[in-house]
Formats: sequence, C-alpha cells, structure tokens
Amino acid sequence: MLNVTDPASIESVLEKIRAEFGEVDILVNNAGITRDNLLMRMKDDEWNDILETNLSSVFRLSKAVMRAMMKKRHGRIITVGSVVGTMGNAGQTNYAAAKAGLIGFSKSLAREVASRGITVNVVAPGFIETDMTRALTDEQRAGTLAAVPAGRLGDPKEIASAVAFLASDEAGYITGETLHVNGGMYMV
Repeated sequence: MLNVTDPASIESVLEKIRAEFGEVDILVNNAGITRDNLLMRMKDDEWNDILETNLSSVFRLSKAVMRAMMKKRHGRIITVGSVVGTMGNAGQTNYAAAKAGLIGFSKSLAREVASRGITVNVVAPGFIETDMTRALTDEQRAGTLAAVPAGRLGDPKEIASAVAFLASDEAGYITGETLHVNGGMYMV
C-alpha cells in the first residue's frame, strides 16, 4: 500500500516496482482527497492534508522517477487534476489551490524535461460517476448536471482513456497541457 504523503513509503513501493518491472516509464499521479470547508472555518490540518496528498505527493513521485526517465530520454508523467483547479468551488479553497498548483507544476516541469523526451500533462476531470458523486443528494445532482452541457456525469473509463492517450507514443508531442474532460462544464 502506497502512502503518497510518506517519502519512505514512496521509495519502498518504487523499489518493489523496479525489482519486478524495471524503471518507471509512465507515472500517473492519481491520489486525491477532499476536506471541504469554508475558508473562515477551515482548520490548518484541513488545508495541509489536502496540499500534502494532492500536490506535494506529485512533486515527490515525479522527482523519484525523474532520474531514470532522464537517463532513458523518454517518459510520461500524467497527473489527474480537476475542473475545480481552473474554475474554483466554494468550500474548496484547499482542494482548488492544490489542483491549480498541479497545473502550474506540470507546465513548469514540462519546460524542464521536454528536451529529454519526457512529457508532462494534466487530465482535469469534471464530475464523474463515482462513489463520491453517487452520494450526492438528488438536489445536488440536479444542480451539477445543470452546469454540464453534455447533461450527464462522465464515466471513469473516459478519464482512463484520456490518460492512456497521453501515455501513448501518439501523444509524444503533447506536453505542458491540461486536457479538460468535463462534458463542457468548463471550456477553455
């Protein structure tokens, strides 16, 4: 089990992966949690837990695989962000800050490593049919769907397909980008 907030856990898991499969060619950063609260009520641990899990872990994992990717002159880093990182959302200043941070981090890292054949991108889902969205009340669900021109929640397979494309050789000339997969909820 990987604890993305613990550097020792990251190194232990990577050692096991390297022993069985070799160096990491494709890193998908997909850890994320929420601890929603209005800023006026937010406690430091609510802020820090989100930033540690959703942003600092991406720094740690990306750094941990970077040397091998640089040596191979090839690699893919895909981070799962959120529509909230570009739109914001009341009660989620911590989550929005972390997800927006992923975009800036990825653009900066892309500029650092593109000449080494490494791409760095973000997939930013909108509302996806998951256990978390299934827990929404009918009223919350209706409000969410009203903001999505496609008129439905996304399927997890649609996010996986976007990640798979960015991991492929066909996406070798795409770097520093944020691919928004949200049914039109946010359009750039």
